[in-house]
Amino acid sequence: MHELLEFEAARDRLIEAVSSVASERVDLAQAAGRVLARDLVAEGDIPPFDRSPYDGYAFCARDSAQASEAQGVTLRILEEIPAGAVPTQAVVPGTAVKVLTGAPVPPGADAVCKFEDTAFTAQTVTLHRAYRAGENVVRAGEDVRRGTLLAAAGTVVDAGLAGTLAAQGVAAPLVYGRLRVGIVSTGSEVVEAHEAPPPGKIRNANRHTLAAALQKAGMTPVYLGLAGDDVQAIAGLIARGLETCDALLLTGGVSVGDYDLTPAAMEAAGVTMLFRGVKLKPGMACAYGVRGGKPVCGLSGNPASALTNFYCIALPALRRMAGQRQAVPGEIAVTLSNAFRRRSPGTRVLRGRLDLTGGTVRMIVPEDQGNVVLSSTIGCDVMAIVPPGSGPLAAGTVLKGFLL
Repeated sequence: MHELLEFEAARDRLIEAVSSVASERVDLAQAAGRVLARDLVAEGDIPPFDRSPYDGYAFCARDSAQASEAQGVTLRILEEIPAGAVPTQAVVPGTAVKVLTGAPVPPGADAVCKFEDTAFTAQTVTLHRAYRAGENVVRAGEDVRRGTLLAAAGTVVDAGLAGTLAAQGVAAPLVYGRLRVGIVSTGSEVVEAHEAPPPGKIRNANRHTLAAALQKAGMTPVYLGLAGDDVQAIAGLIARGLETCDALLLTGGVSVGDYDLTPAAMEAAGVTMLFRGVKLKPGMACAYGVRGGKPVCGLSGNPASALTNFYCIALPALRRMAGQRQAVPGEIAVTLSNAFRRRSPGTRVLRGRLDLTGGTVRMIVPEDQGNVVLSSTIGCDVMAIVPPGSGPLAAGTVLKGFLL
């Protein structure tokens, strides 16, 4: 029996065996969730000019030096500048310009006052306090300076990045291609979800579980079909999938029984094996390999085992292929909200939900963490790692974990 890898070592081995997919340009309106394929460097200042944050008046601050509630300073209004317009006159001592929110501050002006803080007519505005130079002026480049690195390649396009791309005039950003991940189901006992299973059969939950997880990760699942317990049938689906997909996920047939044929089928399809089995519960049974730089991930037929192994080992490698800078999720401290009463001779991963009740971040751990218990993954958004050799865990125990 070969030595099992720690799941982190297995994950890293898989990551090292893959490379990023090709890049493409997409319309910015379709870029949400995609991954930048090049650094975004600011090509101009934002805002590009000094602007007013209020409806009010722009003037020389020194003209207001003697202004007070008792004795105001009156300035002559030169013009009005709405947002989107440009000034036609420069402010000189004794004058002001009416500016609306977002309008450029005219040359010669270095301060802005709100209109409600003044007394004004159509021709004049009276100030009742002194203003300092720069007061109420949004300076050019206050948001972004030209030459600033706004987002590095590998950053996922979210709302802030989409808006920043638009502000920089990047209407068609260069992004990595959306990863196409084939799904192959195996097992003569499996029927599709729409079928009524005859005695001894079960519905294909794994197909839809993994498809949903892939979609949440911004990837495109491609269902390739269901193969029974037949090496050539499984190998055929693997070969067909590798022609059109960037990676493959298989479920079932990765243990050591007479009908666990997936590893043999992988080899028959020309896949170079990387490892079989990992030190992980649930999710120990697995078989991973590559062909032509494309990973083939054989996962357990037990739903919870398959999903746990997917998150811990397969997904980081898929993220790397998708171009993401942070392929491995960041480690966080997880405080258990409730006790977990079982011992953990080997590394165990607990699935659970974050709870913010009372202002404290805790993890609610469903009591049943069994290999086949898919229902306890409903709403799962965090996983915690129990070190090998651990006994029962009390509520309040702090573990290392990661967000999904």
